[in-house]
Amino acid sequence: MCDHCSTPFVFDPQDLHFNLMGAAPRRLAFDGRDASEQWASALRDKVSELLRMPDYRQSAPAVSFRGEAQDMGDHIRRELVFEAEPGAHVPVTMLTPKTGEGPWPVMICLQGHTTGRHISMGEAKYPGDEKSLGGDRDFALQAVRQGFAALALELRAFGERNDSRPDPVRRTHELARNDDNRTCKHSAMTALLLGRTLLGERVFDVRRACDAIERIDELDADRIYLMGQSGGGTVGWYAAAVEPRLKGVMLASFFGTVTGTIGRIDHCTDNYLPDMLTWFDFPDIAGAFGHTKVLVVMGRQDPLFPEASVKQAAEHVRSIFSAQGRGDAFDLRFGEEGHRFYAAVGWPRFLEMVK
Repeated sequence: MCDHCSTPFVFDPQDLHFNLMGAAPRRLAFDGRDASEQWASALRDKVSELLRMPDYRQSAPAVSFRGEAQDMGDHIRRELVFEAEPGAHVPVTMLTPKTGEGPWPVMICLQGHTTGRHISMGEAKYPGDEKSLGGDRDFALQAVRQGFAALALELRAFGERNDSRPDPVRRTHELARNDDNRTCKHSAMTALLLGRTLLGERVFDVRRACDAIERIDELDADRIYLMGQSGGGTVGWYAAAVEPRLKGVMLASFFGTVTGTIGRIDHCTDNYLPDMLTWFDFPDIAGAFGHTKVLVVMGRQDPLFPEASVKQAAEHVRSIFSAQGRGDAFDLRFGEEGHRFYAAVGWPRFLEMVK
């Protein structure tokens, strides 16, 4: 406290930042009244601008299949690659059902902070993977057994797309392979140096995956869906705002208000979008979703996304969708544990929503 006043000194920058977050203008936030297409379009444009994605090219990228198809018993597995932008190739594992006939509806599968897309196939590849195999994270296997063709995308900075710099230039090589300080932090920070965001690059890859789907005969480009958990859920949320071809998304372990989640609790570097609160809060983004159906699946005991913040965000989304005349296009379901997916909770409701 200063000698001549009763105001205490404040040295903690977080105290200042948290106060500023609460007072941030959120100029395109839903105000409870205007849910017009003009507002939604302006919101969509601003989300796209802040993501700082690479230049978008509508033409479908070339798709290269790697190796032979494998019979996995109840499905067929193939490996493929497409080029999202010059110098950025995306490895994908594609699973297709053995029963019925294509073209199949498609489920894009996005892992969060694991060691890579192999977790979507229920496979351990690196030490410690056994911990990631729990929590219903075998998304691709779940999807193909529900009748979808599953595309497990390798997100930038994970798995085959990991940070491959040599140890001498890194301070993080002793950390676990899936630690966010080792996986995405450096890629996220160097993207900022280039006027990009790693989040935007990942969303861009989802858009390019939708383009690539148009080149694969077994896949139905008119029925594209997406599921993701944690960081994969965050990517899916933003992708739904800028990619109208996503007919439905089932997203887990990622949801809440900014001040209740990433503004207060330590999160991974790639969750932060510069200048976001000048324009909107996280649930406001749903106003840009168009006709996409949305199921959010959360854990009541998730320490990164407190239940009170989740419910507050969900009520905001419900008010937006109700004002847009599509109140049945959003739902929130809870599992009783922590930061994971809940297949038994999510799948029945999602299939009901998108039937």
